[in-house]
Amino acid sequence: MRKTLTIEVPTNWEDVSLKRYLALMNDLENYKDDEEAQTALMLLHLCNIQPEYLKGLSKGSYDLLRAKLSGFIQPDGIELQRIIRIGNREYGFEPNLSKIAYGAYADITRYEQITIDKNWAKIMSILYRPITKKNGDFYNIEPYTGEEPSEPFLDVSMEIHFGALFFFVNLSMELLKGIQKSLKAEELPASIRSILERSGEVMQHSWNLPITNYLK
Repeated sequence: MRKTLTIEVPTNWEDVSLKRYLALMNDLENYKDDEEAQTALMLLHLCNIQPEYLKGLSKGSYDLLRAKLSGFIQPDGIELQRIIRIGNREYGFEPNLSKIAYGAYADITRYEQITIDKNWAKIMSILYRPITKKNGDFYNIEPYTGEEPSEPFLDVSMEIHFGALFFFVNLSMELLKGIQKSLKAEELPASIRSILERSGEVMQHSWNLPITNYLK
C-alpha cells in the first residue's frame, strides 16, 4: 500500500528552536566525513523526514527540498530583538551593557568563546531577563541573581538566537578595532588581548555557519 508523506519545510529560522539546532549540529559533527549521512540529518532535523522514507523520495523532490532549505539557511541580516516573549512573560535584553552587573559579566566571560553551542542557552538567560517595568521602548529587567533558568531558551527560535549572536559579532569587532586604534598592542595585558582576539575570531567565523556547507 502506498503511503502519503507530508513534509513540512521550515521557511526561516523562526521555525527552528535552539534545541533542534543544537541536536542537528551535534549529529553533523559526528558524521562530518559522511556526506550522505549529513544530508539525511539535515532532512531529519529540519523537515522531520525519517531515514526510512528518505530513499523513497524522487530525485525531483529531493532536489526541491535542498533548494528550499538553502533559500533561508544563511542567516544574513538578522537583527537583535530587544524584547522577546517566552510563554506568558516578556523578557528584555540587557538594556545597558556598560552597566551590566559584575556577576553577569563574570558568568559570561568564564566561557572560552561566545558562540551557539551547549553553553549558549545559559548566556541567553543572563542577557535576557524578565521585564519588570515597561514604557514604550524603555524597560527594566529583573536583577541578575546567577540562578536564572536556561531551559526555556532551548525552545526559543533561532531567529532570536542569531540576532543576539550577531549583535556580539559586531560589538566584538568594533571593540577590538577601537582598542587597537587607541592603544598599542603591547599596552594591553596579554590576557585581555588574547580573550578579545579569540572571541572576535570565533564570532566572526559564526557568519559562515557549518550548516551552510551541507546544502552546496
